[in-house]
Amino acid sequence: MSAHPHVVHEPDLPWTEVTQGPRVAYRRKQLGAAAKGQKLGCSLMELAPGKHAFPLHFHLANEEAYLILSGTGLLRLGDSTLPVKAGDYVALPPGAQSAHQLLNDGTETLRYLAFSTMVEPDVMVYPDSKKLCVTAGSAPGGDKASRTLFTVLPLSAEVDYWSGEER
Repeated sequence: MSAHPHVVHEPDLPWTEVTQGPRVAYRRKQLGAAAKGQKLGCSLMELAPGKHAFPLHFHLANEEAYLILSGTGLLRLGDSTLPVKAGDYVALPPGAQSAHQLLNDGTETLRYLAFSTMVEPDVMVYPDSKKLCVTAGSAPGGDKASRTLFTVLPLSAEVDYWSGEER
C-alpha cells in the first residue's frame, strides 16, 4: 500500500464482480474512488468473451471515456457499431449522440480503463429499454451512502407538470 491516500497500487485493490442475467458480467476496480478522487472517476474494467458491462446509455451531465488496454470489442456508439482494440481511446461527451455500449466479441478478456467526470446530479437515458435514471447527492459510480436521490423510471412514466397539485 502507498504512504499517500491519493496513490493506490492497482494490484492491491480487490475486484468487484457483477453478473446480471446471461449477457452482463464484468470485473471492476474503482481506481478513482480508492485514490479519493473527487471530480474524475477511473475504473479498471474486464469483460469476459460474449459479455458487456452496461446497457446502451448516455449521460446528460457526465462525460466518459474508454482506453482499451487489451482484447477486442464492439462499441455501439450512437447509430454505429465500431470495432475497438488495444490502444483505442474513445471520448463519450454528454448527450444522445454519445449513446454507448461496449461488448466483448473476442475470444479473450477485454480489459480497459473507463474514465468519467463525477458531476451530480446526472440523468442517464437507456434508449434500448426506454428508461431513465436520475441520481443526486453523489455522481453515478460515486459514494452510494451520499445519494439523496436515485431512481430508475420508464420514459412512459411522464405526467403533466401540474398533475396531482392543488390549484
